[in-house]
Amino acid sequence: MYLYLVTAAVWVYVLVFYGLFKGTRCLSPAWLKGKTVVVTGSNTGIGKSTALELAKRGARVILACRNKEKAEAAAFDIRSESGNPQVVFMQLDLASLKSVRSFAETFLKTEPRLDILINNAGVVGPGCTEEGFDLAFGVNHLGHFLLTNLLLERLRLCGPSRVITVSALLHRIGSIDFQRLAPQTDGVPPQSAWSSLQAYCNSKLCNVLFTRELANRLEGTDVTCYTLHPGVIYTELCRNLSQWLQLLLMPLAKLFLLDPSGGCQTTLYCALQEGIEPLSGRYFSSCALQQVGANGRDDGLAKKLWEVSERLTGMA
Repeated sequence: MYLYLVTAAVWVYVLVFYGLFKGTRCLSPAWLKGKTVVVTGSNTGIGKSTALELAKRGARVILACRNKEKAEAAAFDIRSESGNPQVVFMQLDLASLKSVRSFAETFLKTEPRLDILINNAGVVGPGCTEEGFDLAFGVNHLGHFLLTNLLLERLRLCGPSRVITVSALLHRIGSIDFQRLAPQTDGVPPQSAWSSLQAYCNSKLCNVLFTRELANRLEGTDVTCYTLHPGVIYTELCRNLSQWLQLLLMPLAKLFLLDPSGGCQTTLYCALQEGIEPLSGRYFSSCALQQVGANGRDDGLAKKLWEVSERLTGMA
């Protein structure tokens, strides 16, 4: 009797673990030989897992990262595991608009194709970018906004192509105060943990609105775009906690939170799934279409954010 109970408990755990907590899997059979993909923030976490899966499908993968040492190590790992030698690092610091422009210039000179752009990199925490913007807003939104626009013509030329921007469920509690988006000129202001979290939520709302307006502007072209919630990822949730709290939470986190491989599945779905082109501009989670929060459906807000972002990046 005891053996039956243990067996039943194991099966219940397996069903819950893989059916609920570990999320759904991208089942697309798409092969990417001859295609080029750029993945920002791909030296660790879900970005690295995304790059690995795309490399396994034959793509030429550009790891667009800030830290050269970590990115080159990640490129080596991905080449070794995938058997694909076409995985290379290119320097990109999204906290510097100068670096974004330099990356785009180098990429356009050296790479003839761009089929998929994955805006994956993200930060949460206090601080400012090189130009004085709030760190979360500058990296998570403004840097990706500029990068996408600088590479957009190449995406058009290689269509059908896609732009994927990783947002988060927390966009639902985000808001945008346009008066506070201007760069700081008098140093970095103090920022509480709550303020840093709210700034992150605001930046994730920007990701949703950016994708919505980008889709409107790309209507009638062969470029489509999507945004997504990757799930709650163990590495992202726990890496900034104190060591003792990590040890306390690790058993539960290992049981119930997504690992990077599970967290990249919706990104892969948006990048690879056939037939979702009519859903350009929409938001996905667990490899399925989802509704965004009320602010994320505001076309007027999306258009204003685009216009302000153009001005702040010098694109206007």
